[in-house]
This record gives sequence, structure tokens and C-alpha cells, in this order.
Amino acid sequence: MDGRRDAEDLQGDAIALATAGRARARAAGRSRGFRSARRLEAITGVALILPALFWISLLVAYPFAMALYYSVSNTVVGGGSGTFVGLANFTALLDDGSFRQTLQNSVVFTVSAVAAKAVLGVMLALILHRTLRLKRLIRGLVLLPFVIPTALSTLGWLWMFDSLYSVITWTVNRVVLGPIGFAPLEVNWLGSPALAMAAVIVVNIWRGLPFFAVTVLAGLTAIPTEFYEAAEVDGAGRWGRFWHVTYPLLKPILAVVVLFSTIFTFADFNIVYVLTRGGPQESTHLFATLSHALAFGSMQLGRGAAVSLFMFPVLVVVVALQLHYLQRDETRHA
Repeated sequence: MDGRRDAEDLQGDAIALATAGRARARAAGRSRGFRSARRLEAITGVALILPALFWISLLVAYPFAMALYYSVSNTVVGGGSGTFVGLANFTALLDDGSFRQTLQNSVVFTVSAVAAKAVLGVMLALILHRTLRLKRLIRGLVLLPFVIPTALSTLGWLWMFDSLYSVITWTVNRVVLGPIGFAPLEVNWLGSPALAMAAVIVVNIWRGLPFFAVTVLAGLTAIPTEFYEAAEVDGAGRWGRFWHVTYPLLKPILAVVVLFSTIFTFADFNIVYVLTRGGPQESTHLFATLSHALAFGSMQLGRGAAVSLFMFPVLVVVVALQLHYLQRDETRHA
């Protein structure tokens, strides 16, 4: 009996050892399979990222590196690689009256256009948020200025601002001034510094307004109606509901939209180039158009690259201030 019991114990121990061995083998297999899956996932992730990194390097990093190189050299178009001049291009720009005028133009253009787009965009979004007939059609039409190619739509505005055949001047003379007996106006919209700047600002507002309106509209649709109902019960009118419910909830969205719009507006090129080429008397030159004029008009590639790089620190400061405002606002409401 003792021998049979010992044999059974030995058999049980053998079975236990075999079971433990199989469990360890399965665990090792799972571990190898997990490591293999992780390795395959890492390889797949790198393979998916490589095309994006290639295009970013080709279209962003390489031009930026070349701009840095040209900005510290006296390279001219058709004149070879040039020689290293350090910061001479930048110091020369600070003494250039055209550059200082461009800096002033860029600030006026950006601040005026972004402020107008913010106010009008919120107003348009509030209108589109209401129940309207053909609401989907109206929303689609509102997007047209943003989806039409900028150069193509600006050519239409160039015709409307034409000094001889301006449809704006014709409409004002026929509809407003003619019936009340005033003499017709003759306005050279793009020939006066003040009017030319106003014209490019108006076109930029027209082009960028849908971006503001649609983004704010998305924020409006996300606000629960219960908040408005509670405010109405508390006696808040339309202005009170907007100021105490809509505006606080839209502030993060507005801050992000203003940030992107500031970057796009500050670096605008197409509108000014098609309408005025920076004139008259350099009154509408922006950083992008002045850089183009110096690099490809005056053939001073190094000076043009220096102008384009001046946008970078300015935009960094603007972005840093707006991000600081966003973070401070989030911390205050946390």
C-alpha cells in the first residue's frame, strides 16, 4: 500500500511538473507573441509616420533651413550662393523705411481684420444658429468665400475696385447719390493709400469670415439649451443670456480661432499681391509681399529671406501671449 501511495504521489508530482511546464511554455509563448506584436506595432507606426515626416521635411523644414541660410548671406538671384554676412541683412532692414512701413501696415491690417472677423463672425454664427428656411443652403453659401481659391476670388474684387469700371462706385452713384441729386463720385479705390488699405482689409474679412462663423456655430450647437432656459427663468434677456451663458462658453473656441486667424492674416500674401502689389507708395505692403518684392523684384534673395524670417519671432510672441491667456483663463475656471 505504501509503495502504491508513493507511486501515486510521484505520478501526481510528475503531472504537476508537466502542467507547470506547459503553463510556463504558454506564458513564454504569450510573452514572445506580445513582444512580437509590440515590435510589429512599432514598425507599423514608424512606417505610417515616415511619409508625413518626408513631406514635412521637404515642404517645411528644408525651405525654412534655406531661408535661414539665405538670410545670413548676400545671395542674389542668378549670382551664385553668395557669401556669409551674418546679421547684416537684419540690421539693414531695421534702418529701411520700407520695412518699418511694412511692419506698421502688417499690424494695422492684422488687428483690424481679425477684430472685424471676430465680431462679425459671432454675429453671423448667431444668425445661422436660429431656425431659418433653407438653413442648409444658407450655410453652404456662407462657406463660398472660404472655399473659392483666393487668387480667383480676389480677381473679382479687383474688378469691383477698378478706378473706371468699379461696380461699387456705379452702385453708389445710381442707387444712393443719383436719386437725391448729388454729383457722381469718381473714386480710385486702389490709388489712395488709405482706401487701398481699407480695400485689402475688406477682402480679407470677406474671405476669413466663414471660418469664424462656422467654427463659432459649432460651439453654439454644443451649448446645452438647459443653460438658456435657466437664465431665462432667472430673468435674463437676450443680451444677458449672451453675456452670461454664450460668451463664457465660447471664449475657449474664440481664443483658438483668433489665434489661427492672426497667423493666417499676418502671413497673408495673395490678396495684397493681386490687388495692389504692395502699393500705392508701399502703403499696403505686408511681410510676405515685401519679401517677394525684394527677393524676386530686386533680386536680393538674402534681404527677402531676412524679411520673411522677421515674421517668425513676431508670430511666436503673438502665439505665446494668446496661449498664456488661454491657460490663465482655464486655471481661473478650474
